Amino acid sequence: MGTRRRGHYTDAEKALMWERWQKGDSMNEIGRWFGIQGHSSIQNIFSATGGIRPAERRRSARSLSLPEREEISRGLVAGRSLRAIAAQLGRAPSTISREIRRNRGRRYYRAHQADKAAWDRAKRPKACKLAQNPALARLVAQRLQGFWSPEQIAGWLKTEYAGQAQYQVSHETIYKCLYIQARGALKRELLQSLRRPRALRRSRHHTQKTPDHGRILDTVSISQRPPEAADRAVPGHWEGDLLFGSKNSQIATLVERQTRYVMLIKVPSKDSDTVIKALIKHAHKLPRELYKSLTWDRGSEMAAHKRFSLATDVEVYFCDPQQPWQRGSNENTNGLLRQYFPKGMDLSDVHQNRLNAVARQLNERPRKTLGFRTPAQCFAECVASTS
Repeated sequence: MGTRRRGHYTDAEKALMWERWQKGDSMNEIGRWFGIQGHSSIQNIFSATGGIRPAERRRSARSLSLPEREEISRGLVAGRSLRAIAAQLGRAPSTISREIRRNRGRRYYRAHQADKAAWDRAKRPKACKLAQNPALARLVAQRLQGFWSPEQIAGWLKTEYAGQAQYQVSHETIYKCLYIQARGALKRELLQSLRRPRALRRSRHHTQKTPDHGRILDTVSISQRPPEAADRAVPGHWEGDLLFGSKNSQIATLVERQTRYVMLIKVPSKDSDTVIKALIKHAHKLPRELYKSLTWDRGSEMAAHKRFSLATDVEVYFCDPQQPWQRGSNENTNGLLRQYFPKGMDLSDVHQNRLNAVARQLNERPRKTLGFRTPAQCFAECVASTS
């Protein structure tokens, strides 16, 4: 598209912007598509609703239409009574009376002006469920402060308050209360409790991650992993990675695929010998039945993976190059951990006790994929079954 005047967009252009935003395009990319240098005018459109696309507006079937208002106008000019106009339109006389009274009376009534005024009045924001139910809003706020996700909160409410409609709320309603300031039911400070505390809600397709992988010899591809590991049929198959901080600091993160149980390991250095030594020490703390395989990204820290397998009898499988999503559970966990360990934080000062506390908090959150049970509950059952 050619260069255009900033800040003036048609409804069709705004709809196209929202489509590209939902597909994961950045504001700069959208701006370039519209021939704009910078993106401040586009940001104003998205920030007005916190990055959440507003629902398409539709007239209520019960509202007067423009043709009906034009008929009212013609009837008034012809001197017909309100009851006669109402009978012709199949409306109640009180409906016609209110319509004329709120639009300057019989003498000055104009159909198009009345129609536009009705459309503008209907745009007023409606109070969301959390604004109408302070007790529910407090419950939601408490769980957000405990770093629960909106989806976890909604699922927990369904089970904890089953059959009580006043305590049921969708995760989308919680997001809207956080991102759309006009809702006013939750403090915007609670945005900092979300997994990824952004000022605008981003599309799930948006990512700025550029994986930096090393080259490792004698790797066994993830495609050769046993079917029981791939379909999460049995416990004991883990995914792992390093979470990096500043000043060459890092921690090892491990997630059990079936139960989503998380364990965190302090690693003083990212060289392969140090990482493998820490993983071997950790593996010996788990029952053999609950440590059957480990899937890792192709980071150079796993160059000595053969030594790990010899010491633990645990086979290591590697994702395909530049396909970190093949360790989906671990990638998701690393995103959650950024709430506790933001990018740029020096992780070398984090004690193992702190890592254990963070892992415990993650493991005690209900998970949708587990039927809103917790990883701790599911993993404890697995440990009991091996005893």
